[in-house]
Amino acid sequence: MGGHAGLQRRLGLPGAVVVGIGSMVGAGVFTALGLAAARAGTLLLAALAVAGVLAWINATSTAQLAAVHPTSGGAYTFGRRQLGPWAGFLAGWGFVTGKSASIAAMAYTFALYAVPGTDGTARWVAVAAVVLVTGVNLLGITRTVQATVAIVVPVVLILALVVVAGLASPGPDAGHGRAEVGSPGADPGLWSVLQGAGLLFFAFAGYARIATLGEEVRSPRRTIPRAVFGALAFTLVLYVLLAVALHRTLGVDGLATSASPVRDAVALLLGPDWIWLAVLGAALASLGSMLNLVAGLSRTGLAMAREGDLPRPLAAVSPRTSVPWVAQLVTAGAVIVLLLSADVLTVVGFSSFGVLVYYAVANLAAFTLTERVVRAPRWLNLAGALLCLVLALTLPWVSVLVMVGVFAVGLAGRAMVVWRRGRR
Repeated sequence: MGGHAGLQRRLGLPGAVVVGIGSMVGAGVFTALGLAAARAGTLLLAALAVAGVLAWINATSTAQLAAVHPTSGGAYTFGRRQLGPWAGFLAGWGFVTGKSASIAAMAYTFALYAVPGTDGTARWVAVAAVVLVTGVNLLGITRTVQATVAIVVPVVLILALVVVAGLASPGPDAGHGRAEVGSPGADPGLWSVLQGAGLLFFAFAGYARIATLGEEVRSPRRTIPRAVFGALAFTLVLYVLLAVALHRTLGVDGLATSASPVRDAVALLLGPDWIWLAVLGAALASLGSMLNLVAGLSRTGLAMAREGDLPRPLAAVSPRTSVPWVAQLVTAGAVIVLLLSADVLTVVGFSSFGVLVYYAVANLAAFTLTERVVRAPRWLNLAGALLCLVLALTLPWVSVLVMVGVFAVGLAGRAMVVWRRGRR
């Protein structure tokens, strides 16, 4: 496997849309709606609207940038080219650290659904899942898309079944449709809506995967914007319908206190004998998210290595499969270390903070573009950056403090590297 080959443009519009949908309709939707309902209560749809609006603003900025800069790296590359190397590193570091935690959490979620049992068994099943998706990605982007189609289709069909059954159901008992004082969904306000939106936003974040793979998309100036907005529109409609169906089936309190709302809804609507359907959907969705996260993360690592912000060997690309194979193997290794050494379910908040910083940089980079491929006012970019930072600050304070420390370490490390290069 050589280190001088470049990536090839093998991804058309249908494949790019599939990558976006596969990244968004992931395991997060099986839990995020319940977590958001515990904070937003009766204003869950308002929280979903805020998350959807922010996702659309970010998608506009991402599509704009990716059309002008159709190369690997996503917001790392955009920030570097539009704002300078330090801004680019900030975005790339947030993506690499945050999404590594996301992959580990997705792998562990898959294991908990696939083999409920002891923690030790679940961890090793999670490791096997990481090895599996890494192996598929190493076969090339076309194999990644084919595997994503095989995963996304049954997941969407399962969620569609829940939507239809939920909308057709008579709803919960009258006493369950309204939050009681002191319950998780009681007295929601603006802060509650923002917290709910912060959690729900990450069910939308996968459209950036299309931009991250920009160097492998055919006719990127036309294809990337269409793929980003097409994938996001499909997912937004699905999420709204699912939120309404779950709210109608479980009620405010039931949704707010459920760790697995889709599973609980299936048990109520179809009976306990059909719980396996929800388990299958969650397991497949976890694999789909992991598959596309590994692909996107390795491309960001490739871009950072090309510029010297990560070790240069990570830029090696296989001439046969056109895959950044070293970056993919290193990504898998880092995720496996996380799985075996940490309680990965506690680092989801860290991932959220990192990705919001990533999108804030993308919005600021889009604001500086002189070439506007996607028609949108410049103030929308600034609004997106501000809203990203606001939602980041609504996350649990532990997550905020830890990730501020992680960013400080990364920036200090880069400063040391720059200083040493200057001395040479």
